[in-house]
Amino acid sequence: MPAERIPDGYVHGYTEREHARLVDQATTLTDLLHHDTRYPHGATVLEAGCGVGAQTVTLARNSPGARFTSIDLSPRSLEAAFDRVRAASIENVTFEQADIFQLPFPEESFDHVFVCFVLEHLPRPREALASLRSRLKPGGTLTVIEGDHGSTFFHPDDADAHRAIDCLVTLQARSGGNALIGRQVFPLLAQAGLREVKASARMVYVDSSRPEWVEGFTLKTFTAMVEGVREQALAAGLVDTASWARGIAGLRRAAEPDGVFCYTFFKGVGVR
Repeated sequence: MPAERIPDGYVHGYTEREHARLVDQATTLTDLLHHDTRYPHGATVLEAGCGVGAQTVTLARNSPGARFTSIDLSPRSLEAAFDRVRAASIENVTFEQADIFQLPFPEESFDHVFVCFVLEHLPRPREALASLRSRLKPGGTLTVIEGDHGSTFFHPDDADAHRAIDCLVTLQARSGGNALIGRQVFPLLAQAGLREVKASARMVYVDSSRPEWVEGFTLKTFTAMVEGVREQALAAGLVDTASWARGIAGLRRAAEPDGVFCYTFFKGVGVR
């Protein structure tokens, strides 16, 4: 498989548990990440790397008059995305299997492009953005959203919890990705030839006064994501079983009544 494709050993996996985590994440973060993304009636939008459709439903609902083409490399993910969109009775989305680096669309095909949680898994994100930019019509926008695991902090602080997060960062790097890419959203868009680039930080702050965020983000999104690489981390010798268990316990401790958890996403928009 070409190096630029997301490998079958995609660090988070394609399990039903991971599908559920992605939906929990998208549901919890809807307003934080998507409140300022709206496309006009009649606009054509390419969603690159739609995965299981966790973001697709929100995009299509927020812009019912736009027409979305959502692509992904994984047939299994596309099937899940199709089912999710159909279950939501959404009719302004079509799906196609495609590689971001070998897009089957002519240049200047779309009014807008949207990419969310995709660049972190690609070994050459700048080239991916250049490929997507070429499919934009002049004046069209390219929107990117990425997280940054280096922005994670919590109370009570816990060294083993940080070590567990570092295992995920290391595994993603070994697979050709970058779990710290959020901080690079602005320069990546600028280097890909976009103009009028604007970027913003979207911080998730969670304490016990926001129980829906404790459950939806601290536990079901972030901690579940780290837990999902347990076997890989152990097999790679990055951590021992006891340290791993302490690390996950440390992350879960931040979900207790006196705990606090913070994480930052970065959103950027550029114009062709």
